Amino acid sequence: MNGRLFLSPPHMSGKEQAYIAEAFESNYIAPLGPFVDRFEKSICSYTGTPHALATVSGTAAIHLALRVSGIGSGDIVLASSFTFIGSVSAILYQGATPFFIDSDLKSWNLDPGLLREAILNSPKPPKALVVTHLYGQCAEMDTIASICREHGIILIEDAAESLGSTYRGTASGTFGDFGIYSFNGNKILSTSGGGMLVGPYGEKIEKARFYATQAKENTPYYEHKELGYNYRMSNILAAIGAAQMEVLEKRTDACRKIFRWYEEELSGISEIAFMPELPNSRGNRWLTTLTLAKTDPDTVRKALEKENIESRPLWKPMHLQPLFKGSLSHVNGTSEKLFKQGLCLPSGTQMNRDDVNRVCKIIKKVLL
Repeated sequence: MNGRLFLSPPHMSGKEQAYIAEAFESNYIAPLGPFVDRFEKSICSYTGTPHALATVSGTAAIHLALRVSGIGSGDIVLASSFTFIGSVSAILYQGATPFFIDSDLKSWNLDPGLLREAILNSPKPPKALVVTHLYGQCAEMDTIASICREHGIILIEDAAESLGSTYRGTASGTFGDFGIYSFNGNKILSTSGGGMLVGPYGEKIEKARFYATQAKENTPYYEHKELGYNYRMSNILAAIGAAQMEVLEKRTDACRKIFRWYEEELSGISEIAFMPELPNSRGNRWLTTLTLAKTDPDTVRKALEKENIESRPLWKPMHLQPLFKGSLSHVNGTSEKLFKQGLCLPSGTQMNRDDVNRVCKIIKKVLL
């Protein structure tokens, strides 16, 4: 049997081990050290954000953003429904109430029109919005940011999947009051596990840094006046991140090239539609995703798995999850339809044209 094709495996640059060795030699093994600072600065330099805080996960970064924004029990937080649960679980951590908003077909991301309607129909004024840039493709951020400013809503961008993506020349994650990135093992940039909180307001990021280090007061002994968390990234993982940042553009280019190969190979199949890209945007195409108009995508998934190829359904919308049964939502059926018809294809940045052809050959066999 051919070797397994994974959905999105890690792809190291070659410098990680040297940087890890350097971190060991310095004896900075704890959640602080030169590589944490270096990683944060590299994110700032790449995205143009003025402030960054390395964390243990993207979810931790969202939690910190909500916490420093004063979100608490009974507050309503708007959120993309078509996303991974890590985008919204922190809303529950703070005792707040999620209000899920559906997608539009032109981006698969949060529908700005539905956002306006949800705000007007909310039981009380929403305090914040967590908007996801799905599969590395940007949401319509100029309109969404304008709506949030109009209504005094704190804007938190979940750019966990979209590092390297831009909308109208601006990096995803930098349009709002906060942005977050994820460096989980399957992301375009991986530190094994980790995240980053970014934003334009230095005092907010410093308050988040305080909470992320157990909210220890500035005393020679351990004193705590507020609840904090163990959310800081270790210097070892940051060393991996620093090395990964040096090849981020190459990884983005590779993902986009792989998408083009899929598009070329499968463009003749009428029932296939790929995830769209908004005009004036550049998605990182972290995962190549598509929908099938007639065929059950699970039939394709099973055929691929039989040939040792990993694929995956699109995210099940949050408003359909048992955990959120009965939650507030404003939906139009788009994300539910995408979930039922969609599939994520292998998109690892080490794939070559032969690998893509191998996947496409099986898809064609099922569909044609």
